[in-house]
Amino acid sequence: MRAAPRELFAFYRDGFRSMVLGRTLWKIILVKLFLMFAVLKLFFFSNVLEKEFRSDAERSAHVLDNLTRGASK
Repeated sequence: MRAAPRELFAFYRDGFRSMVLGRTLWKIILVKLFLMFAVLKLFFFSNVLEKEFRSDAERSAHVLDNLTRGASK
C-alpha cells in the first residue's frame, strides 16, 4: 500500500514532463484563475459588511440573522 502514493506521484510527474501543449493550457488556466479570483474580486465583490456595520459583533449578528431566517422559509 505504501508504494501506491509514490507510483501515483510518479505517474503524474512523468505525464506533466512529457506534455507539450498541456503546459500552455495549464498556463492559460492559471491566468484565468488569477483573473477570476484576484481582479474580479477587487471590482465586483466589495466588502459590504465592513461598510454597513462598525463591529465584528454587529456583522456576526447580521450574518446569523440572515442564515437562520433563510433556513426557516
